[in-house]
Amino acid sequence: MIYEDYYIFTPGPVKMSDEIMEVGAKQTPYFRNCEFSNVTYACEKGLLEMVNAPEGSKVIFLTASGTAGMESVVMNLLTKDDKALVVHGGGFGGRFVDICDVHGIPHTDFVVKNTNLHDIESLAPKENYTSLIVNAHETSVGHLYDLGAMGAYAKKNNLLYIVDAISMLVTDPVDMSADNIDVVIASSQKGLALPPGLTMVILAPRALEKVQDIKSLYFNFKDYLSNGERGQTPYTPAVTIMLQLEARLNQINRRGGVQQSIKKAQDISEYFRASIKDLPLKEYTPYMPNAMTTLTPTDGKSAMDIVNGLEDGYKVMVCPNGGAERDTIFRVSHMGDMTRAYTDVLIDALYDYYKIERK
Repeated sequence: MIYEDYYIFTPGPVKMSDEIMEVGAKQTPYFRNCEFSNVTYACEKGLLEMVNAPEGSKVIFLTASGTAGMESVVMNLLTKDDKALVVHGGGFGGRFVDICDVHGIPHTDFVVKNTNLHDIESLAPKENYTSLIVNAHETSVGHLYDLGAMGAYAKKNNLLYIVDAISMLVTDPVDMSADNIDVVIASSQKGLALPPGLTMVILAPRALEKVQDIKSLYFNFKDYLSNGERGQTPYTPAVTIMLQLEARLNQINRRGGVQQSIKKAQDISEYFRASIKDLPLKEYTPYMPNAMTTLTPTDGKSAMDIVNGLEDGYKVMVCPNGGAERDTIFRVSHMGDMTRAYTDVLIDALYDYYKIERK
């Protein structure tokens, strides 16, 4: 099987636990029945608790990638009468800009750099907006924004606050109630450590009030919400991934809850960063999450050469960047079923690649 014996440090898909993979190896069951409806209800309940969603919040389950979740939120909640402030700090912020362009949603392309937006009050354009959209963790560069400060800004200005939490859920705090978040977009293949193919949109009551009639069959939220009352989706769901999600939520609870999972990811990320201090690599941003470390070579080596060297020489997979950042940064995930021992494989490979003795 392709890459089966490789060590995976990519930010999606991530390393899965044996328990969850065993669920995926079973026969996919029929799903238009009460038994599967109970799975859907359990997944919804677990996700709402994980993000401390306000009472009355609902979850929409899409058999699609995270980008579909991003686009569907814009389609269902925003209109040409809106004006969105879209945070653009990298490739995924740029994707939200593109989505607004495609659907004709008036917006400002809020390009930011070297800030986690704790100072959004002073940085944001002085215009009237109806919504604030952000990729909480800009995965393209490993940059984490201050959700609390942005939530306070959104509340003060009465903005619908839309947060893509795809690459930070389970590894970094997401609290819808505390941070005034109206929409959270999540996906299966990152912190939840499941196969790709399932995206979840969590809608707080204020967002539910914004759901409109749209010209779309597959992405019509009203249809999903109606079917969700009976624990179903309008079209065939990612049945096996839903079963894995139920098992994963139970696993997280058994291990001490989401706070314990966040603490574990923090421990792994801090351990990794401390362990590579003697290497000619520097952290790309001071605002990195627990989910991932982004590194820049300081010795003139190409980041892509390092990525290829680790894969070819050590069967260790980290994540390259493309475009202008191809030779300047690479990314290391701490999401999924990580341990210090597993992380040591990468650390030892980096030291051996550089021919430096690990202390």
